[in-house]
Amino acid sequence: MADNTEALRSGPMGALLFRLSLPAALGMAVQASYSLVDAFFVGQGVGSAGIAAVSMTFPLQMIIMAVAQAGGVGGASVISRSLGAGRRKRAEKTAGAVFFVTWASGILLSFLWILLAPFLLRLMGTSGDILPLAEDYAAVLFLGAPFFAFSITANNFVRAEGNASFAMMTMIISAGINTLLDPLFILGFGWGVRGAAWATVLSQGGTALWLGWYYLEGHSLVAFRWKHFRFRASILAECFSLGAAAFARQGAASLSLLAVNLALASTGGDDAVAAFGIVNRVLLFAVMPVFGVVQGLLPVVGFNYGAKQYCRVVSALRISIGASTVLCAAGAALFLTVPEAITGLFTTSPAVTALGADAARMLALGMPLTGFQIMASGLFQAIGKTRPSFVLSLLRQVILLVPLVTVLAPVFGTAGVWGSFPAADLSAALVTWLMYRKEMRRLRNSCGSGAEESPSGTAGS
Repeated sequence: MADNTEALRSGPMGALLFRLSLPAALGMAVQASYSLVDAFFVGQGVGSAGIAAVSMTFPLQMIIMAVAQAGGVGGASVISRSLGAGRRKRAEKTAGAVFFVTWASGILLSFLWILLAPFLLRLMGTSGDILPLAEDYAAVLFLGAPFFAFSITANNFVRAEGNASFAMMTMIISAGINTLLDPLFILGFGWGVRGAAWATVLSQGGTALWLGWYYLEGHSLVAFRWKHFRFRASILAECFSLGAAAFARQGAASLSLLAVNLALASTGGDDAVAAFGIVNRVLLFAVMPVFGVVQGLLPVVGFNYGAKQYCRVVSALRISIGASTVLCAAGAALFLTVPEAITGLFTTSPAVTALGADAARMLALGMPLTGFQIMASGLFQAIGKTRPSFVLSLLRQVILLVPLVTVLAPVFGTAGVWGSFPAADLSAALVTWLMYRKEMRRLRNSCGSGAEESPSGTAGS
């Protein structure tokens, strides 16, 4: 564990980021793959209606992700900076307090979503043809909310201490369980969408047990102590303030997905919803390695910012932005060249395949800008500047995308929905560049002056 700390402090930056990011990128790609596996087997066992039903429940699932990410990302920021400053006891208190709130929130959301799912699905515009399927899926899926929330939070903490390989193994285990159970439950037992939901719940439970073992058996650099497993107002306020950007990002994703599904349901029907459900999953899979890069970046930036080694922060950003841009450009090239083949893997419906190909081509236009946006937002998260990170989290998916979809869909139909994505990406990238450039100037100035003082603009500015 001490080697992890020393590597964060003085290891060669390129090699350090590669060591931390590669396991995270691979693990997150594997994790994202189970969404693809779900879509594939639901498409085979139920058809495009099943894919549309699962897609309509996804905004509710993302709210659980948002709550877990708020505590996980905010707590990870506090933990990494505390470790960098030599305050291990504070890191342990932070972990215990966030774990407590995460379990409580997961249990509460499980109860609420199961109770309210039929009403919420109707409110979200789910058509009568797919509503029974969506209700069946939701009734099982949200039983796993506490395990899902804890796993997201705990894995963020594992990365914050520099143990990227264990975080990767966690996601491989989760995806592996789901991949094994999906065909058995959906096709073998004939459970349809309920089978997909049970496979997800059991994979989430297995992941939670694995992470619980890691902490309870003392394998973490941040020891778990039951006396810290309680509500601590001051620590939690800081964590959730720093995690507000992550919450906003996931909440914004839920809101934008809801807006897109509503627009597609009204302009293209269930086929358009199913097409977007497929393309969105493939897009997330393609971009997930970039989220792995930022997961590797966050502990490096947080630790070195806490240790006042600002030159290392600047170096880490340059390398990460270059790598993430290459990854996004490669994904965009696939979307532009073979969109029909990608969509056709999940459905035999010609209408869904054609709509999915149109969506893939348009969404690909903004993909090369995605890596930069994610890294820039990660910078503000890691150094504890909540306002810029919060704004960037909302910018693309709420401030820009939702109004664009709302305006363009009634005029241009489904083409207007697809066109809203690259328009939002380009506009968000321009604003992000202005904010990023200002912060990097401050860091470079502090780097050149010997880094005795913090760069201008304190945490929370």
